[in-house]
Amino acid sequence: MHPAARTRTTFRTGPTPVPQPRSRRIRSLIDADALRVLHRAARVLLDDLPDLTDRLLAVLREQEPAYRTALENDHAATWQEVHRSLRHSVTSLLDPRGSREAAHRCTWRIGAARAEQGLPLDALLHAFRLGGSLVWQRLVEETTRSEPDDIRLLVHVATDVWNFVDEHCTLVADAYRQAERQLAWRRENRVRLLAAALLDGTSRIADLPETAERLCLPEHGRYVVVAIAGGPPHDLEPGGSAYLHSGVEVDHGIVLVGDEGEGKADRAPLGALGLTADAPAGRRIGVGSAVTGLAAVGDARRLADLALSICPPEGGTVRLTEHLPEALVVSCPELGASLTERVLGPLLRLEPADRDVLLDTLVAWFACEGSAQRAGERLYCHRNTVLNRLRRCEQLIGRSLARPHDVVEISLALTACRLPRG
Repeated sequence: MHPAARTRTTFRTGPTPVPQPRSRRIRSLIDADALRVLHRAARVLLDDLPDLTDRLLAVLREQEPAYRTALENDHAATWQEVHRSLRHSVTSLLDPRGSREAAHRCTWRIGAARAEQGLPLDALLHAFRLGGSLVWQRLVEETTRSEPDDIRLLVHVATDVWNFVDEHCTLVADAYRQAERQLAWRRENRVRLLAAALLDGTSRIADLPETAERLCLPEHGRYVVVAIAGGPPHDLEPGGSAYLHSGVEVDHGIVLVGDEGEGKADRAPLGALGLTADAPAGRRIGVGSAVTGLAAVGDARRLADLALSICPPEGGTVRLTEHLPEALVVSCPELGASLTERVLGPLLRLEPADRDVLLDTLVAWFACEGSAQRAGERLYCHRNTVLNRLRRCEQLIGRSLARPHDVVEISLALTACRLPRG
């Protein structure tokens, strides 16, 4: 919408020719006459800008639905924008050099503003071309009305006028795309901030509706958080019911799950994040238990981190609901260490070879649900050997494997003893 004419510049290469040819003089006179005709018509257009603005808006209303909507929403602002743009365009016909910077600033502001408002770029470019076409049409009309014989001279500045229109189309598109990139960055950053607050448990109640909208997740759904470490996040492909938040050392997936039982609810999140239980070597995955509502996602993240802390260093997947005893002792390392020392201290202070045999026997006996026969098969020894080792353990730690209370303490102490140290 910003056509303007520039004085023609001739670029030469090679030796400077002798200023002799007659044609160059004729061409110079033609340019001067063409500019005189252009300026005369442009001064009339400058006085007739309100009508020119109305004409352009009428065309835009008819041909561009996006501008039709803009006019319905804010007719005055749209009128002023078009009027300002046309004024810079016509002024550029009269003083190309003096008005160049102001015209550029006007076009840039329009491109950036329309990007923020969501007006399609195609509609904006169409509007600028329509503006250029209308200005040229009015120049031709005015010259035809006032000096019909001069219309042939106007043709000599047509290329410059349309080059100027193309220049401003390029400029408005650049401004639009730059603003669009900035808007996209701000939107992405806003989403990251909202998700981070949600996972930290610091999200404000007033922000929850926006968070739900930005993450495309219902505010009152049922959620499981998955903590992922030791693997590149770019190979994960969250589905429509999940959001992946990348962190420095740990990535967290917020996954919407159904109302199924706890067993199904803590398995569904892996598929929603493009994960499988058989994680690649070195990748550790902790699956927390389900919570209700986005407001509780901070609690769900802490449960997922707890599950992740139980994962062995070499990798694997731990579902919290399947490892609650481990979760209990690892949630308070100091108490776990105290329990281990109080219950298993005498056994742990044996020579390493002797200590490991007794610990392995206790672990196997618990894994085989108290069956000495099956524990012996697992350890490749006779059941009596297992029983003798168990009796020795009881003597060392002063507890009985026949008393339920002692069995609970020994089991928890073994769990704390075997957990990876943070």
